[in-house]
Amino acid sequence: MKKLMTLALAAGMLLGAATGAGAIDFKAKGQWLMGFSAGDGSLVSHTKANKAGNHNKAADTDDIFGASQRVRLQLDAVASEALSGTVFFEIGDTHWGKNSNGGALGADQRIVELKNAYIDWMVPNTDLKFRMGIQGIQLPNVAGGSAILDDDVAAITASYQFNENVALTAMWARPYNDNYDARADRTNYQDNMDLFALMVPLTFDGVKVTPWAMYGMAGANTNFLTSTSPYARYINNGFKGEDTTTGKAYGSMFWAGLPISLTLWDPLNVELDINYGYVESMGRYEAERADNTFARMGDTKREGWLVKALVEYKMDWGTPGIFGWYASGDDGNVKNGSERMPSISACGNFMSFMGDGNYGWSTSDSLYDRNMSYAGTWGIGLRIHDLSFVEDLKHSFRVAYWGGTNSPAMAKYVNSSYGWQNFNPDGYGEKDGPYLTTNDGLLEFNLVNSYQIYENLEANLELGYIVNLVDDDTWKRSYRNDSYKKQDAWKAQLIFAYSF
Repeated sequence: MKKLMTLALAAGMLLGAATGAGAIDFKAKGQWLMGFSAGDGSLVSHTKANKAGNHNKAADTDDIFGASQRVRLQLDAVASEALSGTVFFEIGDTHWGKNSNGGALGADQRIVELKNAYIDWMVPNTDLKFRMGIQGIQLPNVAGGSAILDDDVAAITASYQFNENVALTAMWARPYNDNYDARADRTNYQDNMDLFALMVPLTFDGVKVTPWAMYGMAGANTNFLTSTSPYARYINNGFKGEDTTTGKAYGSMFWAGLPISLTLWDPLNVELDINYGYVESMGRYEAERADNTFARMGDTKREGWLVKALVEYKMDWGTPGIFGWYASGDDGNVKNGSERMPSISACGNFMSFMGDGNYGWSTSDSLYDRNMSYAGTWGIGLRIHDLSFVEDLKHSFRVAYWGGTNSPAMAKYVNSSYGWQNFNPDGYGEKDGPYLTTNDGLLEFNLVNSYQIYENLEANLELGYIVNLVDDDTWKRSYRNDSYKKQDAWKAQLIFAYSF
């Protein structure tokens, strides 16, 4: 009898909940990706320590072939135009056959991840809108994606449309807090990073300009990617040397940008983006040279700029265009800090191998698109988008040359002769991409073929190749303790995308 009463009570609660939620409109959308790839994304094939008894080591041990999948599901609970809530889940990446992410026999790992969770609401009787929670934040940009911040982050954004021409958006974001545990007596102490931004979208006939500025502050123990890496290691550019000690509690950061989009000469489209970034010095560190001697005291300041542009002309058969960029680079003197523009989480997308174009996804870690910031590089490229000869089949072709703006004298401060390949503090991530000097270069080719099988199903075949033109003399001459053998990178991947 008690069991029957319990079941009846539970049924009543469910019916009551369903009745109370009747005013809420639930909407679902998402995407399934199924991918199969072959390739080698490493620019180094072997490394060697030049000491007796040591042999060549393979630098890239990933499988040539891989199969993987990813599911993203977004649920919107819409009460009205003035109030809604969104939760965004991701299942994967699931590499087929890999147990840790649910791809092995049985497929029973806990791999559901929270990507976004926020509410949207408007102040009653006004046009002021708020979004609160973990959300996707992309700083205003054109021509090649954001070189500073484009990622999911906990934040509050407020936006107001004054008229059809002028709007204002303000943001507070907290990318990091309570992650520091390298010292037991300072756990979660002075380890928060906070960002404050203002954006002013100005829209007129054929012209859109969005000046913006962002101020940030980061504690001396702010973690950037790892639980044991203090703020100073992020700032010191990845050079060999000891961790910085500092008496400062917090350091200031500042970025500004001016993206300009011109469509008044349609079908001609012109995009220009100007960026500047600065991170305050938190002290000095001992910059170790390639011969393992501490030659100079390096400064942890980082300050630089970037200009990128795109010009394209839309035609019946496709959209040809030319694009390019130039970013400041290190001047060869570690005593005055780095002259490369800093970033939080960049997502450059001029290209889709050394960049984040196309789906920005792959079945192998080495083939993932690099989220480039363009720091310390320059480049020029040609592209043709939406080239079509057969109904429902489109092609996009891109070719670009990457050059470096960093002084070759900096090679002797990098942590190895092949440190140029993945040059970041502690070797994590590729937010800046390869560290290229003025003697180095890369030549990249991308071809993306997209076939619309059904309205919601696409087959996407991407081919990519990077010709490695890094100057061996610059890097091997600076190092006698190790060496490397460079190689070209390539990939071929087929993705089936079901979007609804």
